[in-house]
Amino acid sequence: MTAMAVIPASPTAWALLEAALLQRRPVRLTYHGRQRLICPHALGWNNDGRPMLLAYQTGGQTSTGTLPADPRHRWRCMFVDDVDHVDAADPASPWETADNYNPSRPFHAIDNVTIAITAGGPAPAS
Repeated sequence: MTAMAVIPASPTAWALLEAALLQRRPVRLTYHGRQRLICPHALGWNNDGRPMLLAYQTGGQTSTGTLPADPRHRWRCMFVDDVDHVDAADPASPWETADNYNPSRPFHAIDNVTIAITAGGPAPAS
């Protein structure tokens, strides 16, 4: 008998984050009790079956107090099932990223990338 990998159901926040990623729109969300303004860059799963988000944080709260001054250090990897209260950001909020984003390997914690921002726009992982 062949064992089949089981992919858990996507949490509610997944659809909202995926829509924002596809449209390159920032969102406001709450993660571990902190409100954040983020730009989703990749969604996928870790090897333990947890859904993961790679986001570039442009505002809001962090676990260390303030956002780093260096934009290359504003990347956040989050468990999607721990994300609460996803809302569209103010339409005037720009989409942001940093020059150290690597679309071929968005983040080491996302073992199986489902969708990610590429140079030409969002694309499903191959």
